[in-house]
Amino acid sequence: MSVDRTTVAKIAKLARIRVPEENLDGLAGELNNILGWIEQLSELDTDGVEPMTSVVAMIPPQREDTVTDGGRPEDVVRNAPESVGGYFVVPKVIE
Repeated sequence: MSVDRTTVAKIAKLARIRVPEENLDGLAGELNNILGWIEQLSELDTDGVEPMTSVVAMIPPQREDTVTDGGRPEDVVRNAPESVGGYFVVPKVIE
């Protein structure tokens, strides 16, 4: 796949990035280099290779799954327009 300056201009427009006309040819070359690397990667035999999320095998730390109120209910409702007893007061909605 090859990218020309028209395609780069279209990509820039879709990404809402302003790219000066004089930079389009340079960006087209850079994108073609990136696509070349991707094509090289597709030539690799990855049969039997397990997907991984990290290059280092590790188990992420886990925390106790307990329900709490956060320990600071007065801080939570401090900026509310109206609160009663630590709860937000909102208009009643009935459909």
